[in-house]
Amino acid sequence: MHSPSFTLVAPGRELAAALQHKIDTKTKPLGALGRLEHLALQLGLIQNSLTPQLHKPHVLVCAGDHGAARAGISAFPQDVTWQMVENFLAGGAAINVLARQAGLALVVADAGVAHDFGVRPNLLDTKVASGTSNYLEGAAMSAEQCAQAMQHGVDVVAGLAAQGCNVLGFGEMGIGNTASASLLTHCLTGLPLADVVGRGTGLDDAGVTRKRAMLQKALDIWTERRSDPLAVLARFGGFEIAMLAGAMLAAAERRMTLLIDGFIVTSALLVAAKIAPAILDYCVFAHCSEESGHRLQLQHLQATPLLNLGLRLGEGTGAALAYPLLAAACAFLNEMASFDSAGVSEKSA
Repeated sequence: MHSPSFTLVAPGRELAAALQHKIDTKTKPLGALGRLEHLALQLGLIQNSLTPQLHKPHVLVCAGDHGAARAGISAFPQDVTWQMVENFLAGGAAINVLARQAGLALVVADAGVAHDFGVRPNLLDTKVASGTSNYLEGAAMSAEQCAQAMQHGVDVVAGLAAQGCNVLGFGEMGIGNTASASLLTHCLTGLPLADVVGRGTGLDDAGVTRKRAMLQKALDIWTERRSDPLAVLARFGGFEIAMLAGAMLAAAERRMTLLIDGFIVTSALLVAAKIAPAILDYCVFAHCSEESGHRLQLQHLQATPLLNLGLRLGEGTGAALAYPLLAAACAFLNEMASFDSAGVSEKSA
């Protein structure tokens, strides 16, 4: 199976001046709404509209297991992945609560969990295999498996677009996936491995030291190392990360606004941005995670996150918390009076 192809161009800037004029003539001092003004401009450019609208916003949470987790790379047992998916399906996880609060619909996909969920009406069965292979011994995925996982992301986005969704947040679940994200980040950015390896689900200092050594071993045995993003993804990624990368590219291709969550989701974006750099113009960076390496990812992408709340949970929780700010930017652009319409005097010359 070949990897899906994408035709992705940056949003046009034909309306940039008109959008900026509309923002500047609202009843406020110039720039007084700060980052909301930048968000409003970005939304207008993405949708090529002076009156952008947010329709049927969703959060897509992809779950998958990692072969390396069985080698003890995480503080938690691998069974937590499927147990947390059950928690998502029961409505009891943090992402359920925060998505409900923000008015976001939640979509949960089994990209490759080592568990048989059976047929579940509220779980997308996009399982490529029951977890990846162990990258401490070889490639995590074959090229065909990587392509299949990415295509599943494309297919899910096509279904959401058909329902009218034009805003999509991204989340993940997978014990061991911060280690995978660290390897992807190192290989795709050139950042030192030690700087992008963190505590994940709660490793102590000794655990972090051991994790770094294991990840260095994984790099050392990849003697045919390449910088091609799909090769890096197949070598060290998870099915959930590959699915997210495909979904992101497909969402941007359909001119959706992408809400980017934390460290693992941003590692998927690093892959997507290597394939199609224009994707970054469609991204709203929700927050800066406490996970070691996320701030460095954001700096590499020259991205400014909306929030810094000390989060390190994943699941798309940062994206859910940031969505109301996106909605506020859209609302002020469309509903706030201008100086002319309100009969309010502007600043004196």
